Order: sequence, then structure tokens, then C-alpha cells
Amino acid sequence: MTTTVTEPEFGADATGSTSPDTGLGSHAKRWWILGVLGLAQLMVVLDATVVNIALPAAQRSLEFSDANRQWVVTAYALAFGSLLLLGGRLSDLFGRRTTFLVGLVGFAVASAVGGAATSFEMLVIARAGQGVFGALLAPAALSLLTVTFTDPSERAKAFGIFSAVAGAGGAIGLLLGGMLTEWASWRWAMYVNLAFAAVAFVGATMLLAKHQSDKRPKLDIPGTVSVTAALFGIVYGFSQAESQGWGATSTISWLVAGVALLGVFVFIQTRVEHPLLPMRILLDRTRAGSFLAVFIAGAGMFAIFLFLTYYMQLILGYSPIMTGVAFLPMVAAMILSSTTSSSIFLPKVGPRILMTGGLAIAALGMLSLTRIDVDSSYASHVLIGLVLLGLGLGAAMATAFQGATAGVDHDDAGVASATINTMQQVGGSIGTALLSTIAATAATNYMDGKVPGQLTAAHAAVASYTATFWWAAGIFAIGAVLTGVLMRNTIPAPADNGEPVLVH
Repeated sequence: MTTTVTEPEFGADATGSTSPDTGLGSHAKRWWILGVLGLAQLMVVLDATVVNIALPAAQRSLEFSDANRQWVVTAYALAFGSLLLLGGRLSDLFGRRTTFLVGLVGFAVASAVGGAATSFEMLVIARAGQGVFGALLAPAALSLLTVTFTDPSERAKAFGIFSAVAGAGGAIGLLLGGMLTEWASWRWAMYVNLAFAAVAFVGATMLLAKHQSDKRPKLDIPGTVSVTAALFGIVYGFSQAESQGWGATSTISWLVAGVALLGVFVFIQTRVEHPLLPMRILLDRTRAGSFLAVFIAGAGMFAIFLFLTYYMQLILGYSPIMTGVAFLPMVAAMILSSTTSSSIFLPKVGPRILMTGGLAIAALGMLSLTRIDVDSSYASHVLIGLVLLGLGLGAAMATAFQGATAGVDHDDAGVASATINTMQQVGGSIGTALLSTIAATAATNYMDGKVPGQLTAAHAAVASYTATFWWAAGIFAIGAVLTGVLMRNTIPAPADNGEPVLVH
């Protein structure tokens, strides 16, 4: 597909060169665009944890059962995870600006419906709607970033900031969800998205150029149907494993069906003229290693946000707000690591060392957290682990986000961005199921043969948390080894072609 833009960049002369004036040139405006894209990404990422904190209050308000509670989380994950690749390709075909704006508006409307929900069914439908429009929004935001920042030094800084937002959003969601639930209402955990979306919409309308194409878009319908069904089956299968167990018929059936359909999808992609996910996206070793790193990070990070939250609230007695504040050192370390690793260390040491080193540091952070006990303190047993995790995951994710979109054809930027989002989402689903099962087994094993009581139950809970931290440390360590083997240590190049993104 060929994209043409009829107007020069804001601040450019007739030859297309940018004027050196400050505040008016495209260079200055690109950083405003980054702010808009980062705000939208933050809205999508924090929505997973901000709602989790508000969920008990929503359950009391709408009077739904514990058995149904998981659907408030699962509905979002299913819609978001299964439609990401389609959303990415739609942004390539119909324009990133258009897809981004539609995603913002749809996400805001779904959030408003969820905040106003008068029944469990209404809330679940709203959460599914958030997932649908999030699947449009997230790939469009990353692909816009990819084609906006093509200068290597600018690109490194931009991707560092963007990946810091993507990585720290979950922790920020814990704090924001606690504040809104405690000081206002659980409904504001949904309504807050209206403010995010409104600011991002105004900024995108002012800053992003309108898309014009001289070719009619073509969509791979068989590929779209097969991969959507495959991802739905895989994500739902892992959610069933968490609630029903790995041996349940529903778990096995959905996972087998999902994997089989994924095989069908790959076969289709090698045969059709306009594939949804061109195999050239996956066969590049830099991008493949980047996808793997994000997948590993998504699977391991689940232990941080879920089980460490349980530990702080149930064992240390923290309020939801204090729990969110306790995660801030990790957020600060992740922001510092993300922004410095891409701009300073990546050109000097290369992506393989940064990704493998980052995952190895994250593994050390998880190992540090395995020392917690019922009488541990935050300062002595939790803080250092959080800082190490922030430093390690910040370096790994910033490098991976940049590597995943490095050197892609202009027309493939959206689907490459969607692939990395899909890896993070599927990794998180696997982490949810696997580590929840491990935690439940560890708690049961600890209680076996012991006299029930409050202290025994607390020790069993801590045993379940530390078991997941050991496994997460192993996941990060294996990821470090695999990325070290798979990755080439060459500096990621920018996307093949940029596009003007500014208007008068």
C-alpha cells in the first residue's frame, strides 16, 4: 500500500526541510505526539490492574458471585488478546490516525458504560467493549511511534519513554485504582478513562496527519478468522486452567483447539497474497528475540502485581493506596532504566546484551523476593527486589519494543506493533494460569498435616507467594538464555519508511 500526504510537515519549507525555530518545528511537535501516544498506552495498560483493585467494591455494589467475578477480567482479556492482530492490520490498511481515534472514542464509550453499569451483564459487556477498542488502540499507538521517530537518537529516547509507560502502567493502575476506590467509588476506575481519552483525542486530532491512500485496502479474511479464533481459544483455555484446573476437559479442549487453529493460521499466511501477518515479520532474528522477551516479561510480571499485592495487603496489612505507593520505587527504576538503556547503552553494547542482562537482573529481583516471610518488612525484604525488577524489566522491554518494530516495511508497522502487544497479552494469560495453579498447590501442600489456624494460614499464603516468585525467577532466567541464543547483537534500525505526522 502506498501512502501519500499532501501537506508538508508543520514548520517545513517547500523543500521539506524543517525550520530550526524552537517550538514550531516538527522536532518539537514529535515529543508532543509521544505524550499523546503514551497517554493512550497508559490508559490501556493500567486498565487491567485499576479494575482489579476496584473489583471487590463492584461485586458488592452489583451483587454478583465469586464464580462470576473472573468474567470482569476475562472479558477484557479475551477481546483484547484475540483481536490485536486484526487491529494492527486495520491500522496499516485504513490509516493509523483513523484507527487510533476510533479506538480512543470506542474505549471511552465502553468505559462510560462500565462506570454506569447497573448489572453484572452490563459491566461484562462494557469490559469486552474496552478490549475490542483497546485492540485497535494499542497497535495503532506503537506503530505511530514507529513511523514518527526515525532518527536513531530520537527513536531510542522515544521508545524508552513509551516502554516505561507500558511496563509501569500496571503498578500505576494499582495506585490509581486504590485511590479512586477508597476516595470516590469503584465506578471512577472506569470513568477515569474518559479524561485520558479526551486529552489524547484532542492531541491526536491536532498533531497527526490525515491518512490518504491510492490503493484499496485488502484484508486477509481467512487469516483474520483463524487467528482470532486461535487467540480466543488460547486465552480462554488458560483462563479455564486458572479456575477449573489443567486437567479439566474445557481447559484441554480450548487449548488444543487454539493451538490447532494457530497452525491453520500459519499455513494460510504462507499461501495468501496479502497475509494478515507476513512471515517476514517473525523470521527476522532481532524481531523474534524481541517478541520472545516481551512474552517472557508478560508471563513473569504477573507474579509481581498479583501475588506481591496479596502479600502487602493480607500479610503486611497495607491499604490499596499504600500498596500502590509501595510499587512506586519499581516504577521509578523502570522509567530510569527504560530511558537510559535505549539512548545510552543500546548503541554501545547492542540489544542482545541489554535484553539478556535485563531479564537476568529481573530474575535476581524475583529471587530477592523469595526471602519474604510473615514477619518481614517492606524495606528489608521487598524494596530491593522491586528496584531490581524495575531496572531489569525496563532495560529488556525498552530494547524489545524498539527491536520488534525495527526495519519493518512501512505498511507492516501496525501488524508488527500488534504482534508485540499480542505476545505480552498471551504471556500474561499463561502467567496468570500457571502461577495461580502453582500458588494454590503450594498453599495446599503447606497446610497438609498442619493444624489449621490464622498463623498457619498466613504461612501457607506466604509459601504460595514465594513459590510463584521462584517460578517467575526461572521464567526470567530461561528467557535471558533464549534471547541470548536467538538475538543478533546488531543495533535495531528504524522502520524503512517514515511518514509525515504533523499538520498545520
